Amino acid sequence: MISVFALKPSFLFHFFNIKKKTKTKTLVWGCLILEETSFMEQEGVTLEELKKKMADFAKERDWDQFHSPRNLLLALVGEVGELSEIFQWKGEVPRGLPGWEDGEKQHLGEELSDVLLYLVRLSDICGVDLGKAALRKMELNAIKYPVKLCKGSSKKHTQFNGDSGDNADKDQGH
Repeated sequence: MISVFALKPSFLFHFFNIKKKTKTKTLVWGCLILEETSFMEQEGVTLEELKKKMADFAKERDWDQFHSPRNLLLALVGEVGELSEIFQWKGEVPRGLPGWEDGEKQHLGEELSDVLLYLVRLSDICGVDLGKAALRKMELNAIKYPVKLCKGSSKKHTQFNGDSGDNADKDQGH
């Protein structure tokens, strides 16, 4: 089966060469034909695998020269903006996105993926192990937001543990 994908200037992960357990698809882009797999058919992917695929993808295209931390951050922010547009006028949206059409959910997945891919690439270029950093941050948040004090509350930790707010210059996000 031949599949043709619409391309956009962001990272095109449709063209990553990921091995899978089932048959491959042939993708056509101009004169370039790649044996490719579908992410949807893969069981799961690690941050390390994404990082390697992103690095290989950029290297093959000689894009490393453009992937400075600043440029990647600005691209990431742009993608977050595109993601935000999807929800902009929908009001509060319940979990599972009931009533959303398949095309809307697919578009959401693409924009979420763009954000993830730029974040993974940025962390790689900056030399940050994103998985370890995320686990460390979760540990810090568990200390900052102990269950017995914050369960069922959306208050910031400065509002329930008696902090005077002296730590206002530190990351206060959840």
